[in-house]
Amino acid sequence: MKLGELLSLSKIEAFFPLSGETEIRSIISDSRKCGEGSLFVCISGSVFDGHNYARSAYDRGCRAFVAEKNLILPDDAAVVYTPNTRIALAKLSSTFFGDPSSKLKIIGITGTKGKTSTAEFIHAILSKNGRSSAYIGSNGVEYGNIHKSTPNTTPESYLLHQYMRDMVNDGVKYLVMEVSSQAILQNRIHGINFDTCVYTNLSPDHISEHEHPSFDHYKNCKHSLFAEYGANFAFYNADDEYADFMLDGFRGKKSGFSIHTPSELHALPDSIKLVRNADSFGTSFVCTIRKTNYEFVLNMPDEFSIYNALGAIAVCHHYGIRYSDIADTIKDIKICGRFQSLSLGGGVTAVIDYAHNCVSLASALLALRKYRPTRIICLFGSVGGRTQIRRKEMGRVASELSDLCILTSDNPDNEPPEQIIDDIKSGFGENACPCVSITDRRQAIEYAVKIAEPGDVILLAGKGHERYQLVGGRQEYFNEYEILTELSENRDDLLTGYLL
Repeated sequence: MKLGELLSLSKIEAFFPLSGETEIRSIISDSRKCGEGSLFVCISGSVFDGHNYARSAYDRGCRAFVAEKNLILPDDAAVVYTPNTRIALAKLSSTFFGDPSSKLKIIGITGTKGKTSTAEFIHAILSKNGRSSAYIGSNGVEYGNIHKSTPNTTPESYLLHQYMRDMVNDGVKYLVMEVSSQAILQNRIHGINFDTCVYTNLSPDHISEHEHPSFDHYKNCKHSLFAEYGANFAFYNADDEYADFMLDGFRGKKSGFSIHTPSELHALPDSIKLVRNADSFGTSFVCTIRKTNYEFVLNMPDEFSIYNALGAIAVCHHYGIRYSDIADTIKDIKICGRFQSLSLGGGVTAVIDYAHNCVSLASALLALRKYRPTRIICLFGSVGGRTQIRRKEMGRVASELSDLCILTSDNPDNEPPEQIIDDIKSGFGENACPCVSITDRRQAIEYAVKIAEPGDVILLAGKGHERYQLVGGRQEYFNEYEILTELSENRDDLLTGYLL
């Protein structure tokens, strides 16, 4: 596509007597990926500023640029200046790939917790009931036999539109997408046509110098998905204290789901039961809908899982799937890295969960307590470089609700793991449980499996679906499920030498 045509169709004004004829084969925001035919969009990020790398992109063969700041480049470079390059990137990407979002029923899920589980529930139910569905979120990109990892919960706009173009070409009709606050803040979803939005819950998170400066800023970002993106339908957690704020200004039809307050889809509190199998901690509950009782069984525990399921049930029924068919489908769904359980033999169970702040960690530990394990062994760390504010509180929560804490690494990056562990330990009070520090996460897992006794549950918190450990700026392959599977087959041969 010619640069002039791309700009015109994207409604980005520019005048090029000659360079508008430049052929654009790709749109890039990472200068290292530029080449001949690239349009380099200079993005100002929290750490790096793309404007500083424009010359590098030029040296790699790029001759077309979109920028907010003045660029000093040779005369044969075509530069388009715009007030917001992130919005420009979203518009250009949509045009370049033929406006794929308009050809999909897009369901956006936002909230602090529960986005992945709710989205994966919806995607699985739609897919298993004859709807051609796709998913984009923390667990990657999924449709048909395709599975790809993504760098962010909600990818950058160019990637997002590229994925959607591929989905449309593959016959996908429904896209279930997690929408993070950063994606809203950074205009990654600008111009996307959402059909339905879902609100799960809200609590303080992602507040730092590199994310949101305050809780109000974070809250307002979430709210904008409902107030500014023109969705036709919204389903929301009516029990959440911020539900009214979140739906304020929404112009479409809205419907609530709940456990403790009346709503259109209400799980009866007295019907909630624990379901314990050898390799899972589940829950069952009943919804009475138009005088008919429907029982739903989940492979995940506690009320937080029920809320996620209710959001999915509401959406899927809205798209024409019968409640009975939803119940038949949802009972078999397991979600990677979200309370993912594995029997290690000998009466020991391990749980892999993405719990990475005090709210989610407390929820996971309190849920496990209800199943009356002999001990809860909680293994966790905290991300290096940007999670200082949450470490002490995570330490307090874990030390009060666990029987043994094993403090270890969780993407330490360039921060010393020992410093991160010391920050976590600062939250341990006088009545804290015993604690062991093992900076190498694999060795920490080996130790946990080695000392576990019948009836114990090992909670591996923090990494969830991730398949890497970030150390010194590099991603090293790290798969907790594979490690546990290997260790469960060789429990007698584990490393020894650790002392309480």
